[in-house]
Amino acid sequence: QVQLVESGGGSVQPGGSLRLSCVGSGFTFSSYDMAWFRQAPGKERELVADILTARRTIYADSAKGRFTISRDNDKHTLFLDMNNLKPEDTAVYFCHARRWETTYWGQGTQVTVSS
Repeated sequence: QVQLVESGGGSVQPGGSLRLSCVGSGFTFSSYDMAWFRQAPGKERELVADILTARRTIYADSAKGRFTISRDNDKHTLFLDMNNLKPEDTAVYFCHARRWETTYWGQGTQVTVSS
């Protein structure tokens, strides 16, 4: 059974930091491109950052310079380090795995940035 389990979300003040983690199981983690998406209330789900199997990274403009995506294939874990968080970063963050036409989603973790 394929699972992507996110953790690390929470409430933080503007300017704060959080580290999201996503543990994958039931599939060959190292063979999949991995990504973080987010969805704010009333908005469409959007890509935040992507890390390919070759470790090439892609960031949304809103994440550049503040967020860092990384992966530990030995531990089947995807990370998103988020710094200088802003209220507009408030959203549910989802872990995503992709290999050709096969995709998996996690259940999401809430991030709330508010003073």
